[in-house]
Amino acid sequence: MPELPEVETVRRGLNQVTQGQKIIGGEVLLQRTLAYPNCEATFLQGIAQTTITNWQRRGKYLLANLDNGSSIGVHLRMTGQLLWVKDTTPLPIHTRLRFFFANQQELRFVDTRTFGKIWWIAADKTPESVITGLKKLGLEPFDRNFTADYLYSHCQKSRRPIKTFLLDQNVVAGIGNIYADEVLFKSGIHPQTAANLLKIEQIDLLTKNIISVLETAIAEGGTSFSDFLHVTGVNGNYGAMAWVYGRNGENCRLCGATIARIKLSGRSAHFCPQCQVSRGEGRKS
Repeated sequence: MPELPEVETVRRGLNQVTQGQKIIGGEVLLQRTLAYPNCEATFLQGIAQTTITNWQRRGKYLLANLDNGSSIGVHLRMTGQLLWVKDTTPLPIHTRLRFFFANQQELRFVDTRTFGKIWWIAADKTPESVITGLKKLGLEPFDRNFTADYLYSHCQKSRRPIKTFLLDQNVVAGIGNIYADEVLFKSGIHPQTAANLLKIEQIDLLTKNIISVLETAIAEGGTSFSDFLHVTGVNGNYGAMAWVYGRNGENCRLCGATIARIKLSGRSAHFCPQCQVSRGEGRKS
């Protein structure tokens, strides 16, 4: 599933190619892609002849603000892609929705597993009133209020493994499996460590690494895996420089130990057993 760096990469790309562009129409190819309204005609009428003023991101959600005060919400979920192409480009079999623009351009929503969703929010409604998931999101990692004290106060209330804790969108918006692994490695914390056992000094380092790892990943265009591409079809570069994610059985880039993988709450967790010791004591010397 695309995480904050991938969604932010898409947001920036969308602003480059669609900002100030008028939507002249659209086509819904899979009805259940529409989360709201569930009426295709209402959705198409709502977006027609509107101009995109800008795209914003909240957690893993994308929001296009339109010039008439309405907006479009998108959640890519596991396999969703937004691709900016010429209308003569052959239509992929998994295309679910198309936005038509002038100059023979299209923005296509392609989604293999069909979990992605799109909303149209009328001008008299707020995005939060229609996309209910927005109400539950915690702070953005780049929010000035996202501090070690904020994270520590939430950790103290949870006995969950810190890896599972970091995936909770109610606490931190946007972090997923890839970057939770990377952040914990950089912080020298074992993924099974109970969140409430971490000391404030460890939380301070963890907070700084959340921000720095995400910034690095955004600068590299995210991590390209089987279903993530930039809006123009370009791959992200972070995967090639990952410390632990996806490197099970390979040597740690710092100590040479073998990267391990375990299951936590149904998700894979990659870590270095030498650099990340149990119970959060920190990296071994």
